[in-house]
Amino acid sequence: MPRRPIYLFNTMSRSTEPFVSMSEDRVGVYTCGPTVYNNAHLGNMRTYIFSDTLVRLLRANEFIVNHVMNITDVGHLTSDADEGEDKMELGAAREGRTAWQIAETYENSFIEQCELLNIVSPNTLCRATEHIPQQIRMVEQLEANGFTYRTEDGIYFDTTLVADYGRLARLDKDGLRSVMRVAAAEKRNKTDFALWKFSRADENRQMEWPSPWGVGFPGWHIECSAMSTFYLGDQFDIHTGGIDHIPVHHSNEIAQSENATGCAPFVRYWMHGNFLQMENDERMAKSKGTFATAFSVVERGMDPLAYRFLCMKSHYRNTMKFSWEILESANVAFRRLKQTIADIQIQANSQTGAVSKSDKGHSYEEKISDAFNNDLGTPAALTLLQSALNDEQLHPNAKLQIVETFDHIAGLKLMEAANMLSYAPFSAPSEIQELAELRQDARLRRDWKTADELRSRLSEEGYIVEDTPEGFKLSARDKVQ
Repeated sequence: MPRRPIYLFNTMSRSTEPFVSMSEDRVGVYTCGPTVYNNAHLGNMRTYIFSDTLVRLLRANEFIVNHVMNITDVGHLTSDADEGEDKMELGAAREGRTAWQIAETYENSFIEQCELLNIVSPNTLCRATEHIPQQIRMVEQLEANGFTYRTEDGIYFDTTLVADYGRLARLDKDGLRSVMRVAAAEKRNKTDFALWKFSRADENRQMEWPSPWGVGFPGWHIECSAMSTFYLGDQFDIHTGGIDHIPVHHSNEIAQSENATGCAPFVRYWMHGNFLQMENDERMAKSKGTFATAFSVVERGMDPLAYRFLCMKSHYRNTMKFSWEILESANVAFRRLKQTIADIQIQANSQTGAVSKSDKGHSYEEKISDAFNNDLGTPAALTLLQSALNDEQLHPNAKLQIVETFDHIAGLKLMEAANMLSYAPFSAPSEIQELAELRQDARLRRDWKTADELRSRLSEEGYIVEDTPEGFKLSARDKVQ
């Protein structure tokens, strides 16, 4: 069967393009990973969910994907303009531990959050501190090619030597240079950036290495260029990250990679996820000190995959509104979806005899695949899934096959949850179920008085409602376990 066409929005062209891989069956994908000086927050994790969905999509389309993600454990200063303190050293001072201990703690935390959100591990998870030789070699290449200069605090890349510098962000370089402040001593141009920073004589750095230019540490941008080309080659298919990386980090990656290797384009498709927006219209950010994690979701008694479900309801290129009330509503909707699928599983198990392949079911599967293939159209795919589950003309087994097709890319563990729920089904009368759902809605509104009254009504009718991380669970009085 021929592979169905895939269309991806390319930040470089600002348009949706047919995806054509460099190799017929293989795809190289690089994702900018976390800086492990603190926990990754839900806004960060949204970007990793989007990247994971992309990788799942490519694999569902029978590509062999080599997915590489970095761990920034050195060199990311508090300002993207090469100013301020190293975030790792700052984190170490904050917690009274070494930078190495901080890096290990928050890398492990990131991996745990990925597991909670069912984000598949990349083929390669590479730490910046373990690839210092590769970074030094790339700086040496740039130096040999005439793109660097030395200042008293480091080795810098001269952006004026790149005619199309900033093309990814469509930067107005003259306008940008007029407003940026030159902070680094002897830095020639405001858009120039550090490739290697020297350790100062008056500082006691925990992370530093010898180099041809002196003891120091790599700039933030060089690690991604050095590691992506080391694992994927001088040119590869797709680079993902957050939109905040476009104007500085990814623009600098392009400049240094293409002028070190001589190969352009460095990346064929650039894809960026948008921000998670709080109720006050600010984006979630660690720098503000108030942020939520996947651990926070669990602590509030919700399924962490409800957050992944919420992400599916919004296109990755759109800002996504977030509040705990929004997530609680998504958790209820997610629980209902799983229960619906569990009910269908029970129906399928109760029916005997062979079931022929449904043309209508196959049509739903194709439409869902096409929705995903259209620049990760998760909202459209989710709508199609709901339509299929509500379609009375479809056999239960056909519906379950559609769920598997959807979830192969969505990664919500729908069949796994449905199988668990369908082992011990309990079917309350519709009026009882409605009372329980009204109570749940009251709880989400924090209308505790109404919630308590509805619990009492349910008790009078002979039912007990139990609040669980999955939502509520109904049982008859004589069936409480």
